[in-house]
Amino acid sequence: MKSGFVGIIGRPNVGKSTLLNAILGEKVAITTDKPQTTRNTIRGIYTKDGGGVQIIFIDTPGFHKPRNKLGGFMDGAVRNTLKEVDAIIFIVDGGLSEGGGDKYILELLSGVDTPKVLAINKIDLIDPDKFQGIYEEYENLGAFPHIFGISALEGKNVPELLETIEGFMKPGPMYFPDDIVTDQPMRFITAELIREKVLMYLDEEVPHGVAVEIEKFSESEKLTEIGAVIYCEKKSHKGIIIGKGGRKLKGVGKAARVEIEALFGAKVYLELWVKVKENWRDSDHALSNFGYSDRY
Repeated sequence: MKSGFVGIIGRPNVGKSTLLNAILGEKVAITTDKPQTTRNTIRGIYTKDGGGVQIIFIDTPGFHKPRNKLGGFMDGAVRNTLKEVDAIIFIVDGGLSEGGGDKYILELLSGVDTPKVLAINKIDLIDPDKFQGIYEEYENLGAFPHIFGISALEGKNVPELLETIEGFMKPGPMYFPDDIVTDQPMRFITAELIREKVLMYLDEEVPHGVAVEIEKFSESEKLTEIGAVIYCEKKSHKGIIIGKGGRKLKGVGKAARVEIEALFGAKVYLELWVKVKENWRDSDHALSNFGYSDRY
């Protein structure tokens, strides 16, 4: 048996969660077009058909300069991951000359001896000549023995990337049963799915100040009853989340319920509330309640 841990790192919104879901063939990490969608490290468990290989992939928050305590938590989660894994997938979607974020990550990686693979994502959207330029720019660094052009969304070249990662794994135990794709508790996954729908429905100024807390989670044979609170930082944001006549909140609830029912394979009754908790991203107490502290 070969097994190990692999960290997926990169700037916000480069497709880390989309790649994890593509590798697993199931959705375990939420994805939106909003940067910093992922806040916690999400573990996805890949067990090769027929056995022999098990890889625990760790999807990390996007690397960015922390502006509050939540940002500090996310930054720490990524740094901690770099120390613990057996291999690293660094995802980019542009050249080094397009911004300083990737250069900053490269500097961090230069001090890590862990095997590294570079994945240039979104090749379905990148002009072939531009892709060639990006590829050569990174190839000339000499820092990555393996560079792949991939489309995490379409699954293009993901099997080839996965095969290379399998080669880095060493003899080890089977950490999880072969029918498990994540070790995240259902309450956490439920809260994340609700937050995903909020992000998809909201305007740009609101998403980063939103958190979801599950207050009720009751399972029976016929029905799962869930009560969740959506927290925001400003009173004006509460009105935006609820929407005129409550339409936006109803849309969030319906979209979340449909996906949660598909995940659970059971009927779900979902009730949502919206509350204001000002400046919660800089509150140690609030961060702890929302599961964003004491993790690194």
